[in-house]
Amino acid sequence: MNAAAHNETKPAPAIGKREIVVTSSAAEEIAKQRAKRGTPNARIRVGVRGGGCTGFTYVFEWADEVKSTDSEFSGPDGSGVAIVVDPKSLVFLGGMTLDFVRGMMGHGFKFNNPNAKGSCGCGESVQF
Repeated sequence: MNAAAHNETKPAPAIGKREIVVTSSAAEEIAKQRAKRGTPNARIRVGVRGGGCTGFTYVFEWADEVKSTDSEFSGPDGSGVAIVVDPKSLVFLGGMTLDFVRGMMGHGFKFNNPNAKGSCGCGESVQF
């Protein structure tokens, strides 16, 4: 074998169509906001609802209780953070990565969703 074969990087594992990944950056921000809120067992509910310029809007709100039909996705090991998604939303969000980004134009949660076909200029709605 040549040296190049030893230096090849493995591709990142694919995210399943029924899974959502929460990055460490997103988990840290959720934990920080949860601590400010004073609800140590709360999770973030992520979903989609009809509406907006292009057909759907993302839902991002606190869930103090998890419904029996929800799917729960944990942040990285040890973060103690989880998000919940209802079954209808999971159809549109499966395979997504939830991240938190900081930049010159501000900061916020970013939905890296391979299912999205487009979004509007306002950033509030998404098309599937």
